[in-house]
Amino acid sequence: MARSVISVRPVLITGGVLLAVGVLLAFWGWPGQTGYRPLAGPGHGRGMSQVGAFDSALEGLSAERILEHYYPGADLGRIPHTTVAVRLIEQDDSTLDAYAEAGGRVAGRELAAGQAAHLTALADGGANVVVTTGCDGEVVWHSTTDDPWIYPLDRTPGRPAAEHLTLCGGFAYRGALGVATENGEAHTVNRVDVEDYLLGVVPAEVQANWADKGAAEALRAQAIAARSYALAEHRYPYAQTCDTTDCQAYPGTDKEDPRAAAAVVATAGMVLLRDGRILRAEYSAAPDGGEPADIYTFAVGPTPGELGPLPVEPGPADQTVFAPSDPRTRTVVGESPIDIEYRRIGGVNSSVGQPLGPEMALPQQAGTYRMFTNGIIVSTPTLGARVVDFTRLMELVPESPADQATSSGAAVPFADAMSPASIVAPGHTVAPKTASTPTPGPTPNTAIPSGGPTGDERRSVR
Repeated sequence: MARSVISVRPVLITGGVLLAVGVLLAFWGWPGQTGYRPLAGPGHGRGMSQVGAFDSALEGLSAERILEHYYPGADLGRIPHTTVAVRLIEQDDSTLDAYAEAGGRVAGRELAAGQAAHLTALADGGANVVVTTGCDGEVVWHSTTDDPWIYPLDRTPGRPAAEHLTLCGGFAYRGALGVATENGEAHTVNRVDVEDYLLGVVPAEVQANWADKGAAEALRAQAIAARSYALAEHRYPYAQTCDTTDCQAYPGTDKEDPRAAAAVVATAGMVLLRDGRILRAEYSAAPDGGEPADIYTFAVGPTPGELGPLPVEPGPADQTVFAPSDPRTRTVVGESPIDIEYRRIGGVNSSVGQPLGPEMALPQQAGTYRMFTNGIIVSTPTLGARVVDFTRLMELVPESPADQATSSGAAVPFADAMSPASIVAPGHTVAPKTASTPTPGPTPNTAIPSGGPTGDERRSVR
């Protein structure tokens, strides 16, 4: 935003004003009644065109407007933190051979750094376990277990690379790796926090460098669609989805990128809903921009509330089993400037008090902000991270969308997804809305961008 920046003395403000600020910013960042002209061509797939999303982002459309166009009538909702189980197709009919540099746990015992565990699935649901020095070294111990999983040392999401489980001769994965059988065939499964899963999916499905080209909103739209798609899936008795383009491309941590991670964090917990259920939001790399979908032709999965608590993975009696932290209160790649400033001024014991919600983006990508019981911390390229008062915050806002909506009577689709109520009560869905009638808007350039989608552009249905 083209605004001059003046230094101000930090002034703390009351929780009531903070609530008003939160509502105002939420309304500002979400689309009103502005619609789209149809994009050129019929498209080769269903749902969002990744190329069309790129072009729309270059035209200045937000992730929410991109999704509103491709999935008309869908709502945005919030999920509690949860896991997803992913079948690793190339590992079918083989043993699971994996290790972590920092060590891990299997069959109730700890793996030393560099030791590899080899699991062979048994028909009764358990596994034979052989532990070796390295992937091909001598046997250290062997056993059987009714818990056929290899766990990282720390089961919380957002862990460093040394704690990721790595397939011998293959990719590394966040979360746990296990084996299962179906009709006598062995399968390998990655059970992982859904936000950690998306760190691998988003840069495998689209180019992370879109953020450098001005299309970061397309990455955010991809993150929401991919999260919805995975959580609405239920392909196998032992796994919800798979790791190929038959489901969603997922090469573990191989393609993780901070730019894609930023899109995942910015949309953490956000899913598309149809009638309160998570929409299986199909998408493709249709090169001509694609068309809006009939969301009633797509399958749906559970409601956010039906996702339930995270499964408690068994472990030794003296082992602490950690539940993953809420993705809306953590970052993936280090601390954010706001986190650092909050810690510097004393955290929960500081004058700003307790956080009221997650860190969120200022409109027009001007920076980020986070609300606290007694103040707001804003981070922008020119301000850095600092506590600001209401007046200073409004200087970062070109005009009040709430006033625009009130004067025009325009609906604000998706606004509830970023309201304080939905932030503090994850798992509750937004209220159903009546889709607004589109009005003409800019037609995105439908040329295929350099470094476009990495998936198979000929996929008709994902």
